[in-house]
Amino acid sequence: MDMNTFFFGVYPYIALAVLILGSVIRFDREQYTWRTGSSQLLRRKQLMWGSVLFHVGILMIFGGHLVGLLTPVVIWDSLGVAHAFKQMLAIVAGGFAGALMLIGGLLLLHRRLFDPRIRATSKFGDTAILIILLVQLLLGLFTIRVSMGHLDGAEMIKFMTWAQGIFTFRTRIADVVANVDWVFKIHIVLGLTIMIFFPFTRLVHMLSAPVWYLNRRGWQLVRSKRRMPVTRRAGDSIR
Repeated sequence: MDMNTFFFGVYPYIALAVLILGSVIRFDREQYTWRTGSSQLLRRKQLMWGSVLFHVGILMIFGGHLVGLLTPVVIWDSLGVAHAFKQMLAIVAGGFAGALMLIGGLLLLHRRLFDPRIRATSKFGDTAILIILLVQLLLGLFTIRVSMGHLDGAEMIKFMTWAQGIFTFRTRIADVVANVDWVFKIHIVLGLTIMIFFPFTRLVHMLSAPVWYLNRRGWQLVRSKRRMPVTRRAGDSIR
């Protein structure tokens, strides 16, 4: 098995399996870790702007990838949407969403790294996943330069065929993207790797709506400085 077949024919199924099973198991066994864990009391204005821009951008990008890659070509053709128009729409909308996410992500990263109080309470995984997402974003933005040389939409059709082929279990589907530009390949592989990390990071909150919290049993930790009396059982000796 060559590297192209592994990364684009086998690795996607590994990533999907870990994403689904890992998320289900974590939700079932560790619901109280299913949260963002945000330090909202510190630098709230920077957090607000960074969080809003970052989340709006990533939701637009996720929605664009989902619709753009998994909608069958025949549907676009039946709607009269030319491949060249769809390619240009992806470039413009993706570039705009990417800019929002980049600004928001840099605000969040700056807040996490350069505020001593936030840095002291931050987990390594929280900072690492944010950096990985920003690297993935930069790769995605860099693909725009390559896409400008394929405005006929031919390269885009390859990725649509590949993504849909993964979900329909087509054989030798990795061959479809064998000759695409290296930046696309790295972008895809890193995206699949993020899917593997997903269940083990704070990213899992993206799968939840706030509504489900209403059905979760509440809990509270109370600490007291008072010394509690020691209860002794009958027969215990007093020393």
